[in-house]
Amino acid sequence: MDQQGQNGLLSTFREGWRARRLSAWLIAIVLTGFYLWLYFEDREWFPVALKQMDPFAASLGLENRWYLYGLLYCVAMTGGAVYYLRRHGNSRYNRIRIGVNLFVQIVLAFTLPFVMFIFANKDFYLSYLWPLKIDYLYPDTLAKFPVYVAIYSILASLVAMPILALRVGKRWYCSWVCGCGGLANTFGDPWRHLTSTSTRSWKLEKGTVHTVMVVAVVLTVLVAVDLFAGDSMPRYHSVVGELRSLYGLIVGSILAGVIGVGLYPLLGPRVWCRNFCPMAAMLGLIQKAGRFRIKVKPDMCISCGNCTTYCEMGIDVRSYAQTNQSFTRAACVGCGACAHVCPRGVLKLENHSETRKDKKRTALPILDA
Repeated sequence: MDQQGQNGLLSTFREGWRARRLSAWLIAIVLTGFYLWLYFEDREWFPVALKQMDPFAASLGLENRWYLYGLLYCVAMTGGAVYYLRRHGNSRYNRIRIGVNLFVQIVLAFTLPFVMFIFANKDFYLSYLWPLKIDYLYPDTLAKFPVYVAIYSILASLVAMPILALRVGKRWYCSWVCGCGGLANTFGDPWRHLTSTSTRSWKLEKGTVHTVMVVAVVLTVLVAVDLFAGDSMPRYHSVVGELRSLYGLIVGSILAGVIGVGLYPLLGPRVWCRNFCPMAAMLGLIQKAGRFRIKVKPDMCISCGNCTTYCEMGIDVRSYAQTNQSFTRAACVGCGACAHVCPRGVLKLENHSETRKDKKRTALPILDA
């Protein structure tokens, strides 16, 4: 992070497609329409004439529309990465982070599952963990995996995830590995300044994101109980099945895709991550108890507001810098943009083993010898 570099506020609000003008609304309509098409093409009520995504995928040698979507995802992230690095590539941290994003998406989230399906008629996405990929801890899903894959899914989700969050914060996943975060980092970066920093949006965020997290945990438990007792309770088995389907529709399709990506040009690139992602909520709670923080150099902030403007999670970073407070926020994904755009190098991402003690020391008086 010492070589992060500073970039200052750029032409953020000068381009209509980045400032909620007509062109931005048109882009949002196209993105929203695409996700509605992607998720609902196989529904009976969907117009037959438009059910062309699967045939088009087959013409490209892809199994179905989901592999076509994965290919388009890789293209969007690659183009977004070029755009991002042309603007912020003077930062070594950004170059490495975006490079990892592309590697994870292209290799682990597209190529590897594609090859696995060719040889074994099954796929597995190493970059997705529970509770984001909620079915990866469903007992019936684990039973279909090879033993080593099932073990990986359990250990990565329940052991590695919290340990890494305690040591380096949620950024290891949300800003480096996660496909949702990777798309926000690259393709969604032009709209990062549109994320609301209001108190109302913060209160909404706390309520919605933790609600989805609780629902995900409870649903996982219900599904596990259903495995062992479902046959003796047919009504319970039916209700759990309906809940699984409803969760997939509302959370997996509408919130993560239609709203989460479709509204990038209007609400910023982290609508899903900030307000609805159960993984982000869980990692954020762990991060608050861990070592990660944003360190503020005292008495250097000039209140330019660049840090708050460019925070894609809607954190009012300037308020902390103005009061010389190093801080840890559950929402922070550690993208480093606040530090990168600060003209005076006031901010720094770090892992500190004595965060609370250090915060108390900032209030000590300076005594003359």
